[in-house]
Amino acid sequence: MNSSLFVSLDGPKGAGKTTLLEAVTKVLRADNKKVIRLSESKSDPYRGETMALVNKLVRNPSRDLELEVCERFADSRTWISQHVLPEQPSGSIVLIDRWYPSDAAFRRIVPFAEILQLNLDRNVRVPDLHVGVITAPEISWARAAARSRGLGSTVIHNLEEHVACSNAFERAIADNGWFLCRNEGTIEDATMQVVSEIYRVL
Repeated sequence: MNSSLFVSLDGPKGAGKTTLLEAVTKVLRADNKKVIRLSESKSDPYRGETMALVNKLVRNPSRDLELEVCERFADSRTWISQHVLPEQPSGSIVLIDRWYPSDAAFRRIVPFAEILQLNLDRNVRVPDLHVGVITAPEISWARAAARSRGLGSTVIHNLEEHVACSNAFERAIADNGWFLCRNEGTIEDATMQVVSEIYRVL
């Protein structure tokens, strides 16, 4: 492997992505793999401006405003693709918390196929492996509610909305052939699902 392997983990709130990222990182590093952990939100230089627009969208939903949000996120990913990802060490496994698949969960009006094409047209890097982390909505909602920070979502405010975003995301996984990780059992089981798929791609 001459360049880095780029793996994105996406999913609704409470699906357990962060816990899974930590567990996968631990297993891969124990096998002497060079693992880099990135977060879309922390790598995005335009995050503040975009989230202000997201807040505006929540208050006044419209297709034009949602499309503008999608465009801004895509432009941020283009920047990350050009300035952050190329800097990662050769031979490393780069795990990123959220990438464009997450738009399938959180955008309501613009069809995801259009959002996907938007990202591709802007030369956003396509992950070598998309991991879609999913649970039954009731499970992820209960997990999110149990956290000290709660749901922590700008756009999802109740179980009904959470069910809709979970279902939309699961449809996108099936439509696009992403790797589906059901994180409803033990974290060890989910970790081995993802690690096995990473080794398969390698």
